[in-house]
Amino acid sequence: MFDEILPCFLYVYSFLYQIIAPCSLPEQLSTNTVNRQQYLGKWYFKAAVSQREADIQKFKVLDNMVFSIEERANNTLLLIGHTRMGDICMNETWTYHVHPGRDDLELEGKPKRRNLLWSGKWANCANCFILQEVEPPLKETDTVDSLNRFMLYTRQQDVDSEVVTTFLRNSACHGMSASVILPQTKEFCT
Repeated sequence: MFDEILPCFLYVYSFLYQIIAPCSLPEQLSTNTVNRQQYLGKWYFKAAVSQREADIQKFKVLDNMVFSIEERANNTLLLIGHTRMGDICMNETWTYHVHPGRDDLELEGKPKRRNLLWSGKWANCANCFILQEVEPPLKETDTVDSLNRFMLYTRQQDVDSEVVTTFLRNSACHGMSASVILPQTKEFCT
């Protein structure tokens, strides 16, 4: 009998909790209407969250990451990343395309991946943005996306720790409890 009552109790409790203290929702920024000029330049990767550890596992071995966003012709953005893993610096470039009628960015070479841009207000940070990467289920019978992670980017290398805490807290409220914060203990690569 307890096994039947407990799920009902938890459902009612979580419903009432959402009424009393609802999760804040991030504000999506449409890539077609947002002023892209304000996002050009240098950005520091601070943290990533997901519902699954596997989605953020690759970030756990990194010390720091810094990116530069440049605008190219034909609604194309170039993201140039400098990553430090131990004493090794790695450079990588990603090309994103902005398409009319779409709110997301298309990552060249990954046409099924949706790259959504969210306001940094969700992390209580005016000089931040959040990038969500989502890939559909691997099989049609699967009900869970094969990738779904949120990544926090900041303009400053040393952002207030409350920004990251707010990002993690708001993410956890939506079931994204797997997280990684880059330690940034070593020199940034260039």
